[in-house]
Amino acid sequence: MIYTGGCHCGAVRFEIDAPEAVEVEECNCSICAKAGFLHLILPLRCFTLLKGEESLTTYTFNTGVAKHTFCKVCGIKPFYTPRSNPDGIDINVRCLDTPPKSMTVVTFDGQNWEQHASQLAHKSR
Repeated sequence: MIYTGGCHCGAVRFEIDAPEAVEVEECNCSICAKAGFLHLILPLRCFTLLKGEESLTTYTFNTGVAKHTFCKVCGIKPFYTPRSNPDGIDINVRCLDTPPKSMTVVTFDGQNWEQHASQLAHKSR
């Protein structure tokens, strides 16, 4: 399915190709918890920026791998390049115009990122 979304003021608009039923992550790290980000990580090929590249700014911290992109006008972060998948894109499901029909929310312990990511890698083997 094709979903559209964007920031609060409308300066940034995008579309994604994602299934009707998705698994999303709620992270407790310092930035995600404060922003209320609900993660849907997709391959970059499933994302199209429709408008607003000039309205985006980037913030990095800690390892610098994650590229947190924000709208310069309204401050909303509708998507970013995640540390866990730097070749992909992480969409804030809360910034979609219409959310997927079925969402399973799983928790991610971003406060202990290295340990939690390592545990997930071992489970997927």
